[in-house]
Amino acid sequence: MASFVSYGPDDEFPIENLPYGVFSTAGNSRNRIGVAIGSMVLDLFEIQNLFTGPIMSQNRGVFEQNTLNDFMALGKSAWAETRSTLQRILSGNEGVLRDNSDLRNRALVPLETVKMHLPAKIGDYTDFYSSREHATNVGTMFRGPENALMPNWLHLPVVTTVALLRLSSLKRRFVVRADRHARKTTSRLCSVHADYWISNWKWPFLLVHPTTLAAQFQ
Repeated sequence: MASFVSYGPDDEFPIENLPYGVFSTAGNSRNRIGVAIGSMVLDLFEIQNLFTGPIMSQNRGVFEQNTLNDFMALGKSAWAETRSTLQRILSGNEGVLRDNSDLRNRALVPLETVKMHLPAKIGDYTDFYSSREHATNVGTMFRGPENALMPNWLHLPVVTTVALLRLSSLKRRFVVRADRHARKTTSRLCSVHADYWISNWKWPFLLVHPTTLAAQFQ
């Protein structure tokens, strides 16, 4: 599938990919939803009227929001229809955006000029490992190779609950992890604050067992 937006054969964002994100620009500080294609970002707010399918024509307002939550809540059928529409709009055979210079100039923003933002409002988070190798690699970073896997990891399933706390006075973000044997402690922490997310991995963060941090709330 070819697009009228030019990009190289090894580009991370071809027309087959089109990842979603939330961005702003120096000329427009409002956070808005877009998809990356090549070295450009397509502003979905600017092209929302081009969504004419049976689902998205009734839900164009999701592209007026500053997070992806409402769009994600529409479900798989809406996502598939949106992707199909975007690929059609961006294809080399479709002129609705390609031949409309005014709309094209407003909707296609150079990727190098955008500032990216947290794309969703996070209410909770569930951690998981994709494989024993994944868990071993992570465990090695924190406990060394001799204690990479906790004993209970070999007795799957292991359920992990995560409470996210922001301690603004320290200007740090902490991730509190607990296995299923510490649910009561984790529940207490979740009731304090469970709506913060690590939006920038450059921030220092600490892995703390909840029984350690719980003492700070007693």
